[in-house]
Amino acid sequence: MSDILIADDERDIRELVSDILEDEGYSTRLAGNSDECMAAINSEPPGLLILDIWLKDSRMDGIDILKAVKRDNPDVPVVIISGHGNIEIAVAAIKQGAYDFIEKPFNIDQLMVVIRRAMETSRLRRENASLKRKEVTNSDMIGKSAAFRSMQSQLDKVTKSNGRVMLSGPAGSGKEIAARYIHAHSNRANAPFVTVNCAGIEPERVEEVLFGRESSERGVESGLLEEAHGGVVYFDEVADMPLGTQSKILRVLVDQQFQRVGGSDKVRVDLRVISSTNKDLDAEIAAERFREELYHRLNVVPIDVPSLEDRREDIPVLAQHFIEMCNESQGLPMREISEEAVALLQTMTWPGNVRQLKNLIERVLILGDGTGPIEAKELPAEDEKADDSGRVVLSGALATLPLREAREAFEREYLLTQINRFGGNISRTASFVGMERSALHRKLKSLGVVTSNKSGARVAQLDEPEPAE
Repeated sequence: MSDILIADDERDIRELVSDILEDEGYSTRLAGNSDECMAAINSEPPGLLILDIWLKDSRMDGIDILKAVKRDNPDVPVVIISGHGNIEIAVAAIKQGAYDFIEKPFNIDQLMVVIRRAMETSRLRRENASLKRKEVTNSDMIGKSAAFRSMQSQLDKVTKSNGRVMLSGPAGSGKEIAARYIHAHSNRANAPFVTVNCAGIEPERVEEVLFGRESSERGVESGLLEEAHGGVVYFDEVADMPLGTQSKILRVLVDQQFQRVGGSDKVRVDLRVISSTNKDLDAEIAAERFREELYHRLNVVPIDVPSLEDRREDIPVLAQHFIEMCNESQGLPMREISEEAVALLQTMTWPGNVRQLKNLIERVLILGDGTGPIEAKELPAEDEKADDSGRVVLSGALATLPLREAREAFEREYLLTQINRFGGNISRTASFVGMERSALHRKLKSLGVVTSNKSGARVAQLDEPEPAE
């Protein structure tokens, strides 16, 4: 995408322009009619198109070709030239996306200035897009727990295909990071990654945002699907997409083309689709809030993204990663985390998942006084906490129980938390709590605590009795 395509029905003109450009170090291709021009573009998009607005003996004129180029190859700048130019044609060309308009007979120096500017603008746009993609994909997925490794193994299996992926998991668990991981390790890594925030777009504007629009006043305005051409479009929280838009997205998935709002031309796109949801889509389908056919189109490869509570082993490495991120991006102190603080983080509840942990670490770094290790006292305490004298303050529920029941309730919750903190590893739990492994097994059995597999990891839970028949 570095050469210049010259499309003009006058052989002398196109060869003259070609000779001048090659003397300046550019490589060129030539086309004498619309068929040759479109064939050259479809075989390999040029870095710049110099296009005569009137092409004799051609199926398409310059404006038609311009529309097609801006639809299918929006990054290619187009300079229009014409011997019959007037202000109306110039305005029409600019509205359709032309970079500039030059009237014949043109001044060579003027033409070269326009070409250099157009090529430089195109280069800067590509570099800017590339930098933006690197900025959001450089952060690797962080974790070592069994649940994390199981998810990453599934993600690795889908990176090299174009199959549609549905990521399911609670809010804040890292579904967009998983989607970006797929993109960054796929053969589309150098193409766009475009996020569609289905819950954040106003319902009355969603089709304009997705498909773009055409109007006589503002010309062609590309939508998010067009911007994602050649790359990945990520539907974040797809269950929040308006029902009417769902049917149109379904049609895009089938045909790989659509019409802009107010337009009549078909816009062809090459997209890989990744979606995410924190809702039960089967329930949404039953409630007639989500189209079943769209669900089956999107849910080709379902992958579960575990909650933070299902991967407590990852909390220390995630916390340290967020400290490094805040230090690099905001200049906040680079601090370690004390063992007591790590233990507290691993026993806390995380309804906001990884996002909540990131926010907590950032808040501690902003409000903290020094550069020493983060201590447990800097973290927000939950129900049972120590006051300044070291006494443990009980929750109201625990304080109302008789001693034996309170002790059992405490032991049960304490051991559930510790086992899950260590990823279901009984040996590490026994070592931490100071019990022999066999004694711990007996204690767990007496408390009704069992371990089982969930999201590829061992987790502790209460042994639910089977219902009586």
